[in-house]
Amino acid sequence: MCARRLLLTKLRPAEILALIAGILALAVELRADVDVYLLDVPDYELFAGYCGTASGNLMGYWDRHGFPNFYTGPTANGIAPLNNYAGNVGIRSLWASRAGMDGMATDQYGHIDDYWAFYDPRTGGSYDSTLPDPYLIAERPEHSPDCIGDFIGLSQRKWTNLNNECDGNIDGSAFVYWDSTGNRRNNFVPGSDAGVPARDVQSGLREWTQWRGYDADVFTQLADINPTVAVGQGFTFTNLKAEIDSGYPVLLFLQPTNQFHRVKGTGDNVMSNANPTTVCMLAYGYYISDDGIQYARLRDSRATPEVFNEWTSGNWQASDPPLRGVIAYHPKPKITSFVRTNSSLTLAWQGPAPELYSSVAGLRTGLHHYVIERTPSLDQPFTQIGAITTNRSMTLTDCCNDSGFFRIRMLTP
Repeated sequence: MCARRLLLTKLRPAEILALIAGILALAVELRADVDVYLLDVPDYELFAGYCGTASGNLMGYWDRHGFPNFYTGPTANGIAPLNNYAGNVGIRSLWASRAGMDGMATDQYGHIDDYWAFYDPRTGGSYDSTLPDPYLIAERPEHSPDCIGDFIGLSQRKWTNLNNECDGNIDGSAFVYWDSTGNRRNNFVPGSDAGVPARDVQSGLREWTQWRGYDADVFTQLADINPTVAVGQGFTFTNLKAEIDSGYPVLLFLQPTNQFHRVKGTGDNVMSNANPTTVCMLAYGYYISDDGIQYARLRDSRATPEVFNEWTSGNWQASDPPLRGVIAYHPKPKITSFVRTNSSLTLAWQGPAPELYSSVAGLRTGLHHYVIERTPSLDQPFTQIGAITTNRSMTLTDCCNDSGFFRIRMLTP
C-alpha cells in the first residue's frame, strides 16, 4: 500500500488524470448488464381485450403473492395459474366472466354475454365492434359486476364524451383519464359527466380490489417518452425500475401518438369517436444492456415468451402503438385475524409477498417487511410493537392488556 502511494505521488497531475480515465474506461468496458425481474408472474393469452388480459396477469400475480381472495374460483384449486391453457382456461373469468365458465350456470349472464356482440376465442369475435351491447338489445338488466373487465369499463358503450376523446368503449377496449401535463393522478375517480357509473382503468382496478375485500393505491401517469409530455415530466425508466425493485408490476397503455379517437362501424352503428387502437401490457422487470440501452421486460397479453422492448417513443413490438402512459398498482396489507389468549395476542394479515430476481447475480430476494403498530387512542400517534418481520403473522406476549387500535405497516423495500 505504501509503495503504491509513493508511485502516485511521483506522477505528474496530467499522468494521474490519464490513469484514472483509463481505470474508468476499463470499468465501463467490464460492466455487466442488468437483468432484474419479479418471479412467478402469470402469462395469459389474449382473451376479451388487451387491458382485460393485462389486468388478469397483474391480479393473478397478486393472487399468488399475498392476496389469496383475488381469485377464488374452481380453476387450479383457487390459486391463479401461470397460464390459461387447457385445464386453466377458467381463470379468464377473473377479467371477463361468461355464462357456463368457471362454475357459472349456463343461464347466467356475464361480461362477455352483456358487452360483446359475439365472441369466438379463435377469431376474437366482435373485437372493435360498435354494435350496441347485447343487454340493451335484449332489454334486460346488466349483470352485477363480477370481474375486472366490468369494473374498468372494458367493452362497455354506456358513456359519452370520455375526457373529450371518445364515446364509450367498443368491444375489447378500455379508457384512461390522463393528466395531460404528465403529472401523476393518484386514486383518481372520473366525474359523472360521461355517465354513471363513472369508470376508467385506474378507478376500476381500485374499485375491483375493494370488491374483493382489500384496498389499493393506484396512479396513472403519461410516459416521459410520450412526445406530448414536456421535457422533465412524465413516468421515466428510472421510475419503472423503482416500481419493480419495490415489488410492483406496472401496466403499460399503448396508443398511437395524438390519435384520441377514430371512425368505426357502418350504417346506424357508425361511431365518429370510437376508441383508437390500444394495447395493454404488463412490465414486470427491466434489462440494461452492457452499452446502456434500457429495456422493459413484458407480459405482452399474447403469452409470447421472453418479451423485451426498448424504452423508446417509437412503436413497441414492431407493430404495436407507442407507449402513452402507465398505471401503477399498490395493494395494501389487511389484518385478517386477531386472537387474544391469556397474556398473548396473535395477529395475522395478508399483504404483498413478491420476490425479485437478478439473473446477473443469480440472487432472489424477498422484498416486503412488516411491523405491527398500536395506539391507545386514535388521537395519539401509532408506535411500533414487536420486531420487524417478513412473516404474515406475529404473536406478542405480555402485551396490550389495555384496549387500543392496531395496524400493519409495510416497510418500503
